[in-house]
Amino acid sequence: MSTPLCPYFGSCGGCSSQHIDYSVQLENKRKLVSHHIDFEDVKVFSGKDYYYRNRMDMIFHPRGLGLREKNKWYSIIDIEQCAIANEKINILIKEIRLFFRSVDFYDLKKQAGTFKQVVIRAPKDETSVSFVLNEASTRLAEAIEKINEYAKISSADNIVLTYIQARSEVSTSTNYFVVKGKDTLSEVLLDKKFIYNVQGFFQNNSDMAEKMLEYVNNIMKTYDTKNANLLDLYGGVGTFGITNSDLFKEVDVVENFKGSIDAANINVKENTIKNIKTHVLDAGQISRLDLKSPLFVVTDPPRSGMDQRAIDKLKSFHPGVIVYISCNPIQLGKELLKFKNYKIKSATVFDLFPQTPHIEVVVELVSKIN
Repeated sequence: MSTPLCPYFGSCGGCSSQHIDYSVQLENKRKLVSHHIDFEDVKVFSGKDYYYRNRMDMIFHPRGLGLREKNKWYSIIDIEQCAIANEKINILIKEIRLFFRSVDFYDLKKQAGTFKQVVIRAPKDETSVSFVLNEASTRLAEAIEKINEYAKISSADNIVLTYIQARSEVSTSTNYFVVKGKDTLSEVLLDKKFIYNVQGFFQNNSDMAEKMLEYVNNIMKTYDTKNANLLDLYGGVGTFGITNSDLFKEVDVVENFKGSIDAANINVKENTIKNIKTHVLDAGQISRLDLKSPLFVVTDPPRSGMDQRAIDKLKSFHPGVIVYISCNPIQLGKELLKFKNYKIKSATVFDLFPQTPHIEVVVELVSKIN
């Protein structure tokens, strides 16, 4: 057993494992992955067990900012600071709570009000705050004036105002404008610079994300890739394609969200990489690409996994090596059964989300035919 650092533990729905010794948490995750993928030799990489998150989505409520109460969708726990958020995040939480006391918050039950959420992001070198407002509110002008006042004194580098539909639970949208700074953040991982939109996805644990990128890079270095090609599937802003580009002849980054590919194109230029092509394309349509052998693949699908079309199309190219990255070991186990011509060479857990049940897994698959 372990003593939780967080005074809200047990009430807040954010963490569920602070009462469990961290070494036991890691072993539980290793066993869970081993069970679902039917592979015994699962390794584990870990880092900080507290104060690691570089993003927090907080909810406005009468007393300030909070998170949802455990098992109670409409009840918000007041949060003064978060034990798994990094120091910069907690500084901004305190700052925003003081400035935005008694605002017209969005009532989840009544589905009325103005201030819904705030998304605070703090990677290594800069910070952003995105205020999420109910676009149907009659008090938007008042809210915008308040945010403009805050921008003048805020320690955040970038401030964005986002409009969301009243009933929507999402915290990001393309319907936003910049109040201060810009709408992008940057992160340097493995000596490569990555720029991404504050409304877009990027890993919430910078240190562990870098460890995972380095691990995948080291996997690729064990093979003869000089004249091979790499497919970065569900490629996002191009992290795996870019960090492995110097090992391959050509790299194709495939992502169905145009905003991410726009960022990937910027990142390719920022890092002066000449052998990458990017494609706004659904994973199930990769047969449209002229992918040459020998082919290596990194696939990093969402929690729902790869759909059957994408799996079928991918197998038709007969890649020699597939590095499958998953945040859902149950779904991963189901999908690995569909790759009957491949065997697991290695499997590793990366604990990007300590004190929670969430897991990131990297599985190295090699063809039985080659």
